[in-house]
Order: sequence, then C-alpha cells, then structure tokens
Amino acid sequence: MALTQMQIIQSLGEAMNWLEREISWGANPAELRHLMGRIGELYVAMYTNGSMAENVNEKGYDVVSKENEKISVKTTSRTSGHGNVSFNPNTLRFVDRIIILKFNDEEMELEILLDESIDEAKKLMTQQRDGKLSISMSKIYKPNKKIREDSEILVAKEAVYQNYVIRELENGSIEVYYVGEKQLVVKPLLRKIAGLISISILNGKGNPYNTRQLGTLIIKELSQ
Repeated sequence: MALTQMQIIQSLGEAMNWLEREISWGANPAELRHLMGRIGELYVAMYTNGSMAENVNEKGYDVVSKENEKISVKTTSRTSGHGNVSFNPNTLRFVDRIIILKFNDEEMELEILLDESIDEAKKLMTQQRDGKLSISMSKIYKPNKKIREDSEILVAKEAVYQNYVIRELENGSIEVYYVGEKQLVVKPLLRKIAGLISISILNGKGNPYNTRQLGTLIIKELSQ
C-alpha cells in the first residue's frame, strides 16, 4: 500500500531526525548514503505531491508524481562543483524526470540542484568508462542560484516570539523574520532567542546545536 502524503511527511521528519542523530554520534555522512537517499526520495514525493515507487528497487525511478511522471531521484552531500552523479543507462528509458538534490549535513537541509525532464537531463550527461552515464556537478552546482526559491517551499512549523517569527520549512531549513522582514543571517538570532527563553544552545555533548536543531527546539518550546 502506497504511503499517504501525511505518512510521507512524517517519515521524512523521522528519517531526518535519524540521520541527524547518526551524525551527532560521529558517523560520516558519506557512509550514510542509503539513509540520505531515502530522505531525498521522501522529499521529492512530498514536493511533487506524489508517491514512492511501489518496489524498493523499481526500474530506474524512485517516485511517481501527482501527474504520473516517473522520477529518478539522486541525493548528494557534495558541497562543491567536483565529482558527478551517475545513472544506469539501461533503466533511463523508464524515467520521465530527473531530480538531483544536495544535502547540507551541517545545517540538515535539502536543496534542489536539478529538476528537468529526462530529455533535458540527457543533454547534460556524458558516458563514463564503466558504461554508466553521469552529470558533472560543475554543470549543476550553482552556489548563488536556487532551482526552488525559499518562498516556494511550504512552511512545516512556525512559532512567534515578540517581534520574531521562526519557521521550519519542509526541506529542513530554518527562517527567521523580524518585524515582518526576512533575516539573512539566522543562527545569531536563534541563539539570542534561545537565551531569552532559557534554552541551551549546546547539546548533551557540549557541542553547539546547528541551525535546524536550534530552530526546531525553539519552535517546539514556543508552541507548548
């Protein structure tokens, strides 16, 4: 039975928490590719208002959108234009659309690097020595350009404190508004608010919370 949109949202939140916990325990994000990939697939299923592929190893695609597009989802933790994202050429004929995500393990948020039809995506692909096709990160990694602007991303949770509005978006990122104006630098403001409402900015190991962790804690505290 396919997951409902509500179940997809809940599963995404649980998977993000699991990954965050593993990283806090010292796990290398590069060794958590399976979990990171699952998070990417759940996010795309939510983003496209679609559903997960019925079989775990479905041929070539991972998600079926609301418009019945078969989507191949790739999630990378690369933070530069080096490297590439690989595809199996034998299964691309089953795919209608390709979405590549970048996972920021420091702030625990997802960003879309590429969202194109299979025909457009193929124009970016080159063949590797092992026969696989790949898209170079240098072609899609644009630090100052977003495929999906923050204004297009749904708000998952929100809380208000004095003149501040703190929001957690569905991709895991945290926004802070002051007197209705979006603030570009978030972490110092979150630490200030945490101090005002008596929340520690350090976790149980004495390390500072990242932006997502601190924002989530503040929203939870203010929502009680």
